[in-house]
Amino acid sequence: MVEKTKNGLISHGIASQNRKGRFDYSISEEIEAGIVLKGPEVKSLRHGRATLTEAYAGERDGEIWLFNCYIPEYQGGVLSRFEPRAPRKLLLHNRQISKLLGEVARNGHTLVPLDIHFNERGRAKVTLGVGQGRKKADKRHAIAERDWQRDKARLMRDRG
Repeated sequence: MVEKTKNGLISHGIASQNRKGRFDYSISEEIEAGIVLKGPEVKSLRHGRATLTEAYAGERDGEIWLFNCYIPEYQGGVLSRFEPRAPRKLLLHNRQISKLLGEVARNGHTLVPLDIHFNERGRAKVTLGVGQGRKKADKRHAIAERDWQRDKARLMRDRG
């Protein structure tokens, strides 16, 4: 549930979502990671202005980083500037990092950022999906399945 304060900011809930991530990849596992942000980046996220469509997660120096995530500069008069597409470090335990890197290396899976959200304590978190890319036929099958589920729900609702 997204809760907004009286000035329209997101206190907890989803700040940005990668809707194509679940469509382009079959996600087998999800993991929540913290993200290292600067103050103006958090303010910009609270306005819900981030974009995750082209973002991806990868390994650098034995750590997991979020690359190509667009967080625009905050326009609220803050003097500190930051790079909107800068790589951002993800906070995970060493055991989680080694497990994720092992799956990527062995099974050819990909780390897909699915959303950025704020938890109940107000901390920014990233939901990473471990998935494998879908072929075009699989995507068509997913669309047909989704349409059938929607039609079935509509029929059941009208009937009962």
